[in-house]
Amino acid sequence: MSQVSQRTLPVHIRWMIRRDMQEVLDIESLSFEYAWSEEEFVKCLRERNCIGMVAEHEDRIAGYMIYEILNTRLHLLNLAVAPSMRRFGVGRQMIGKLVSKLTHRRRRQILLEVRETNLNAQKFFRSLDFKAISLLKDFYEDTTEDAYLMQYKQQQEAGGFTPVNRIARLAS
Repeated sequence: MSQVSQRTLPVHIRWMIRRDMQEVLDIESLSFEYAWSEEEFVKCLRERNCIGMVAEHEDRIAGYMIYEILNTRLHLLNLAVAPSMRRFGVGRQMIGKLVSKLTHRRRRQILLEVRETNLNAQKFFRSLDFKAISLLKDFYEDTTEDAYLMQYKQQQEAGGFTPVNRIARLAS
């Protein structure tokens, strides 16, 4: 991941809990024309492979993300930062947290969809080394808008990945 914001707002990224929901819904409605409802958040978070996280700054929710854990990848479903806290590295820190969950063995990529008209999101994800890999025609249920499928692929270490036999190491 490249570039660090000149003024980074320090945040604590933690699991989303029920009492965070109102602040998350407020950020969602301020961020998107076609916002998720509380029912959509709850339905998604009840799925066993769906995770919600919040970025907290001084006891306030600065941003949130919802993602799915799949066999070979993570799928970012929703991410938003409170308007007053944008451009202070909050989204960058949340994506950094997501990237840290990738492994060389199993999950090596993050996928997400971005509305064709959401140029700010496209530029944000491109700045974090995401690439648009395809155009999804008529992707959204609420409009006929297309989406870009964007991908972040974990880079292998310079010398390649060397598996470690932890059992043999512990036995010695």
